[in-house]
Amino acid sequence: MSELALKQQIQNLKKHNARLKRIAHDARHKLSAALDGTGLCLWQLDIPSGKLIIYNRRWGSMLGYQPKELSAHFDVWREHLHPEDRAMVLAAFYNHLEGKAPFYEALHRMQHKNGTVTWVLDRGRVTEWDAEGSPLKVTGTHIDMTKEKQYEAQLAKLANHDPLTGLANRHALQSRFDALQPQGPLSVAFIDLDNFKHVNDTLGHRSGDVVLIQLAQRMREACPPGVEIGRLGGDEFILLLPFSLRHPLTDTAARGCLDAALTPFELDNGTAQIGASIGIYEVRRDEDFNEALRHADEAMYRVKHAGKNGVALAQR
Repeated sequence: MSELALKQQIQNLKKHNARLKRIAHDARHKLSAALDGTGLCLWQLDIPSGKLIIYNRRWGSMLGYQPKELSAHFDVWREHLHPEDRAMVLAAFYNHLEGKAPFYEALHRMQHKNGTVTWVLDRGRVTEWDAEGSPLKVTGTHIDMTKEKQYEAQLAKLANHDPLTGLANRHALQSRFDALQPQGPLSVAFIDLDNFKHVNDTLGHRSGDVVLIQLAQRMREACPPGVEIGRLGGDEFILLLPFSLRHPLTDTAARGCLDAALTPFELDNGTAQIGASIGIYEVRRDEDFNEALRHADEAMYRVKHAGKNGVALAQR
């Protein structure tokens, strides 16, 4: 081959190489843009050096960092693992490297720059080995799962909490009752508000809702630790008290909730004055939640018939 032909071939190869680099750069740019839009980060780890190749900017941004502010290195990733999840995540990762698991997968928390938590789903597998069969590279994805976990938490809260007051709902009270009953003494207080309908009729239902919200907070402050406070609906509330009927804290909780109801509520459009009738029953070992509520409800109605605004202990 002549020198001229060789130079021409070299020139053609350079042009072809430059074209391939442009294609690769364009492909990487498009891949990065596509991945950023999905909340997914594509990564590859060089195991001997610990260097991470991040194919898009999502990894740093999901933790609140600007591009290149966070070093792409295994040690940096490890440092940002949530302390409570770190051992679990690393165990899953090394189990895969050691051949104990077909792939690496972990749903875990990472520490955000602002001090909050980012939930991440990591998946990956070894994609390259050395001559001795030891893993050289791992390729995988990070997926930001924070919104999904927040939605999951919201669903859990809706499933177990009254949406207006934030107190436990009937489902949560039932579960808590089942957990407390085998542990020792357990009393149930049934609270029905007095004159609450008058608040709705004169000040409006929105003001009535404000009264319920404020009352819930007052009851939280009045009850001793360990007492579960719940709302059945309307103006009916329940206390699950891990004490016997005659225990001083049972009376403390009941009287505290009665005072919370009797103290006037200062609202934007007036003052609301309500009260409460409270019946308390000590649960037997063989009784279920509904039976306990029925007995406490009967005691509460004795207060209603006697003139309201008081506390009655159920007679066994």
